[in-house]
Amino acid sequence: MKKITYIIFILAALVACKNQKSVAKGYQGQGKSVIVSTLSKPVQKQWKGIWTFDNEEVFFSNDFESGRLNGITYDGNDHYTALITAENTPVNVSPWYAFKVWSKTPRTITIKMTYQDSRSRYYPKISTDGENFVALDSSNYKPINEGTGTFGIKATPEFVEIIVTTSQEPTYITAQELYGSTRVKKWVDSLTNKPFISTYEIGKSKENRAMNLMEISNGDHKKAVMVISRQHPPEVTGFLAMKSFIETLSGDSPKAQKFRDNYDVFVVPLMNPDGVDNGNWRHNMGGIDLNRDWQDFNQPETRSVRDFLVKKESEGYEFVFGADFHSTWDDIYYPIDSTITGQKGKIVFDWIDSITKRLPQKHTNVNPSTDIKPTMVSRNYFYVNHNMPAIVFELGDNTPRDFLKEKGKVAAEELMNLLDSQN
Repeated sequence: MKKITYIIFILAALVACKNQKSVAKGYQGQGKSVIVSTLSKPVQKQWKGIWTFDNEEVFFSNDFESGRLNGITYDGNDHYTALITAENTPVNVSPWYAFKVWSKTPRTITIKMTYQDSRSRYYPKISTDGENFVALDSSNYKPINEGTGTFGIKATPEFVEIIVTTSQEPTYITAQELYGSTRVKKWVDSLTNKPFISTYEIGKSKENRAMNLMEISNGDHKKAVMVISRQHPPEVTGFLAMKSFIETLSGDSPKAQKFRDNYDVFVVPLMNPDGVDNGNWRHNMGGIDLNRDWQDFNQPETRSVRDFLVKKESEGYEFVFGADFHSTWDDIYYPIDSTITGQKGKIVFDWIDSITKRLPQKHTNVNPSTDIKPTMVSRNYFYVNHNMPAIVFELGDNTPRDFLKEKGKVAAEELMNLLDSQN
């Protein structure tokens, strides 16, 4: 089989970043976030069910957590066209898709992927069980109207055609691995068998799903780390790095045990359960980008975390570090510029440097921000309202999964080193 040759967005190893003023070439990050209203807007909820074709020989379905397929047509000669549309507009170009296909008898079909006002950002993943995914073999992948450049939506094909062999057992075809609320809860529950880990609800989402928080604590401490993930549903690589990060902090190593003697960790692994389970491109079911709602708190998901932080501070907690895990075109760090945070924020840049030294094979750009008001995004709210050094920790859409796991592990170990040195 051919190796996957589609763009993997991995930069060659470069000189380790010495400070926040990175000058290395590569993905330089997004510009200043535009201020937008976060009052709820209408959302078009997709129809969920099964499409049948060719005298009921071939079947497509989006009827599962995180499913997204808005339409499918049969073009003849075992060729189908899939339509992927967003929950509402305007929306970030993150065209999430997830569906399964099967047939009564084995056959080979071609599926053309088309998108509403977007291009083919995510390279297809396939699975037979909905949990173990591999990238589609490149010999079964055909880009149409290829893009230009290296990063961003313009660098991606306008459409793609994929070839899939079907049988009676469904094949999942997805933009990224599936981690809906049921699977995330299963992961959280697998950790709560440890006596120092508990989980509880801190609020409800727009569609009344539980906003679950994991607490890692083995004592009556008053210093804590705050971690959140999946404000944006398709950003699975950020979740996978966060997953490794938390598993390391809660692990059995002497370093982790010593760390937990002094610090608690609070984690909201699924900030947007409605968006994730509905297969949204970006928004919650209020039609809003949650990472623009940390100023006005018009959405119940952000209010849940705000109220939790306020409550914990009223109990005497000091939050010493905050991390918000995301995904984008390539690995990048978004701290607050040290000209704003001064000595208080030095730990963030020391952390970046420490990770870089241990993982020099994958350069990660650094894009500090000097704009902290209106708070709007989680990192700014954490710092302005809770005096918490914080960072947006972004992982590339196509960063290799073994490296995601290693980076999460290293990030946790280096944070523990830095915080322990302060005691």
